[in-house]
Amino acid sequence: MINKLKSRFSIESNFQLFKIIIVFGITGTLSLYLSGPVIDFFDINKDTILTYYLSRFLIVFPIYQICLLVTAFIFGEFSFFWKFFKKMMKRFKLKN
Repeated sequence: MINKLKSRFSIESNFQLFKIIIVFGITGTLSLYLSGPVIDFFDINKDTILTYYLSRFLIVFPIYQICLLVTAFIFGEFSFFWKFFKKMMKRFKLKN
């Protein structure tokens, strides 16, 4: 299983795979943590569930992208995640 992940991510070492998994974990948690104050700032409450979750998604998505690149830089995996970021933006048609 680890070899399959390493080949999918085009990486060589187990340590690099470990750092990538840690970056994903920290980034997901951090983006959800940081989106809370932004939701509070815009005074979006859970009264209308559709509006709340749509707003939450629209706020979490850019925060996640920024956190991903910053956390990747801290862990020394910026080049890997920059490629990942560009690939994701291409899928969403936000980048040519």
